Amino acid sequence: MGEIEPLAPKRPSLFRNYISFVGAAIVIASLASVVLLFFIEITSAVENPYVGILTYIIFPSILMFGLFVVALGMLLERRRRRRIAPGAITAYPKLDLNDPHARRAFLTFLVITFFFISASAFGSYRAFEFTESVPFCGQTCHTVMKPEFMSYQAGAHARVRCVDCHVGSGAGWYARSKLSGAYQLYSVTFNKFSRPISTPVHNLRPAPETCEQCHWPEKFFGAQMKVFNRYGYDEQNTARQRRMLINVGGGSSTTGLVTGIHWHMNIANEVTYIPTDDHRQVIPWVQIKDREGNVTQYYDRTRPLSPEQIAAADKRRMDCVDCHNRPAHVYLPPDVAVDQAFVSGRLDPSIPYLKRKAVEVLSNPYATTPQALTSIDTSLNEFYQTNYKDVYSQKQAAIKGAVTEVQRIFQNYFFPEMKTDWQTHPNNIGHLYFSGCFRCHDGEHVSNTGKVITNNCDVCHTVIYDSAGPPENNAKTGSFQHPVDLGALAVHKCEYCHKANKPFQHPVNLGDISMFQCVECHSKKQ
Repeated sequence: MGEIEPLAPKRPSLFRNYISFVGAAIVIASLASVVLLFFIEITSAVENPYVGILTYIIFPSILMFGLFVVALGMLLERRRRRRIAPGAITAYPKLDLNDPHARRAFLTFLVITFFFISASAFGSYRAFEFTESVPFCGQTCHTVMKPEFMSYQAGAHARVRCVDCHVGSGAGWYARSKLSGAYQLYSVTFNKFSRPISTPVHNLRPAPETCEQCHWPEKFFGAQMKVFNRYGYDEQNTARQRRMLINVGGGSSTTGLVTGIHWHMNIANEVTYIPTDDHRQVIPWVQIKDREGNVTQYYDRTRPLSPEQIAAADKRRMDCVDCHNRPAHVYLPPDVAVDQAFVSGRLDPSIPYLKRKAVEVLSNPYATTPQALTSIDTSLNEFYQTNYKDVYSQKQAAIKGAVTEVQRIFQNYFFPEMKTDWQTHPNNIGHLYFSGCFRCHDGEHVSNTGKVITNNCDVCHTVIYDSAGPPENNAKTGSFQHPVDLGALAVHKCEYCHKANKPFQHPVNLGDISMFQCVECHSKKQ
């Protein structure tokens, strides 16, 4: 018998090198962190933006880096061995499924790849979902976005996701938002962001593609009553209520053209303007194209633009956000916020001078929020301890509650670290604290033919009640009175007489009875 040749020693795996070992350690550590944070997230009752960003963005990125290090180490090790013994290692990896060892290795690779791709798909979806969430937008960059996030929570759109307005649907705007987000990440990382955050957002998606997905311009209608409750700066915090009928208007060619404030947004009209400042508060030129195609240009005679300036200027077509420019991030002035707290019962109007003192402490300059909260507590307590000792002893709980409420107002609408409050962000709804409507409706915008953009108050609103006015000037209110005295028939429901699309017809043919009142036959005693 011939001698049996000894088996060639098995070559160690390419994985056995220090670079790949380091990469494997990174992979194991990051994978363990992802699994742990995932279980923390699904078992936690409170959504934490930092857990989400670590679980689906940061640690998966580290894991991918670790895999890259492993592959790099194996590639460098293969090149090293090939330089030492070129004949021992082929130029390219050889796959022979007839070899049991190679077949097992290949199947193992397929299984691992399947699980890796599945986990990556799940992680990618969760990462996308997380980056679309409100906590990611509002809480990840805590200091920078705190003013917007706090005012968003206190606003009317608190149940609308940030991305529904700032991004909307579609891959194109999603990609643009992420590119913009990359620059924002750079700004936050290297402290390049402005204080306050500049508004308006000039690259914001057009309102017809965001706002009008919920708010349908053709369905704006009629007039709406708005109630204004204000409290005085006197000792009694005297309450005064005004009710206004706001001529919202709107409509379309199908529902009937209606005048009013939303005339500007009627789809048959086109309003274009030129702002000369970043906040769009100064508007020296306006162009209106009506539904019949007639074009009228208005020029501010107090600051006219030359034809060359008009031709070169960036013109903006008016949409929802030109008036509703703070739809989800309203920073209330101190007196408005305090009035709202009185109305909701969070402040006690029987505490002397509470309106005046609350507005005063909210209006003081502060360097930081903790300093402001401490100063509010100290100032209010000292004022009542010094000037109203009896009130302080009798209403100590109410005064303590007032301190808490004023501190809450400050934390919602004042942000000294970001130099942000109601004064830094003009609100164009109305015209009490900022120019608002008067940016155009100031009586100074005149066309070449002498036509003036009206500044008649009654075009937009009518005062129908003022608690401080004489009763005869206020609208009378009460239960509904039918225009015809129905007598005993008044107990019936409306549909007893009113049939759809038909005029009233007596059940018995009495001929023409239009000159009679129902009560003449149907007495109230019947």
